[in-house]
Amino acid sequence: MESSALQGLLDEYAELEEQLADPSVHADQARARKLGRRYAELAPIAKARTELEGARSDLVAAKELASEDPAFGEEAEELEARIPELEAKLTELLLPRDPYDSSDVVMEIKSGEGGEESALFAGDLLRMYLRYAERHHWKAEVLDSTDSDLGGYKDVTVSIKSKGAEADGVWSLLKFEGGVHRVQRVPATESQGRIHTSAAGVLIYPEPEEVEVEIDQNDLRIDVFRSSGPGGQSVNTTDSAVRVTHLPTGIVVSCQNEKSQIQNRARALQVLQARLQAMAEEEAAAKASDARRSQVRTVDRSERVRTYNFPENRISDHRVNYKAYNLDQVLDGELTGVLTALRDADREERLAAQS
Repeated sequence: MESSALQGLLDEYAELEEQLADPSVHADQARARKLGRRYAELAPIAKARTELEGARSDLVAAKELASEDPAFGEEAEELEARIPELEAKLTELLLPRDPYDSSDVVMEIKSGEGGEESALFAGDLLRMYLRYAERHHWKAEVLDSTDSDLGGYKDVTVSIKSKGAEADGVWSLLKFEGGVHRVQRVPATESQGRIHTSAAGVLIYPEPEEVEVEIDQNDLRIDVFRSSGPGGQSVNTTDSAVRVTHLPTGIVVSCQNEKSQIQNRARALQVLQARLQAMAEEEAAAKASDARRSQVRTVDRSERVRTYNFPENRISDHRVNYKAYNLDQVLDGELTGVLTALRDADREERLAAQS
């Protein structure tokens, strides 16, 4: 007998399948994408349930025929061993999901301790995430940046979007990247060959598709200015860049990469929306300390999460005791190893919470 929760999900899956088969739904691309993502989330559950029910049915038939043909007895033994595996798989799929796992993200990278070396490392982190995005065929767009004198970044904001309706979107893979990233290497500015330690902060938050936090226009101060390029030179003869300040929280968002002031204003408001949503989520999680602990960690920039040691070509993630000696590949966007370790640890934690 199936639980009411599982049956509810299966009913929702069937309803979504019917809706997505309706051509009129696809006239609204935003709605179609939202429905498609939810359908993709539920598809593995429906598939696992079908496999489990099929195995159970086959087991009954194999036991009935075993007396006539020993081969069915062997099949029954195999099915008896497989069914618990399918049950465990379905149980795992029914664990509460992060509601933002299918979301796109906005990421901020800021230089910290270490001056120019920290700004150069911030640039290295940006390239690492851009290369990772390329490997997944995601669309990455730099929204705003402040360059340093030696070609690094004092701060940079980037939007990363998936192109499909995957259940596991950008947020599901990158949500654990928030925190302080530490680098140990000989800086370009070091003449004595000594190893220095510096750090850069990463803040990442999901970009909601729908407005979930209302913004009072009276709480905003909007300034316009001319877009600037490397070294501060103006790259536009009109005031197309936009800076939005949310007065109650002091959050400031700038955008200068779109072609017009209207586009930059709209994009800046989208980023502000995402930041306010992340802040609301963090506050809610803080009030319920056991709920969504991983979400709190992703926006806790005071937590030192990872070390990049260049002399040893080593990457270490301190949250899950992960260590590997392929730093050169990691900086080229090969993050699969460390991100898999983080997701596995999160899954084990959620399984333990359900037991």
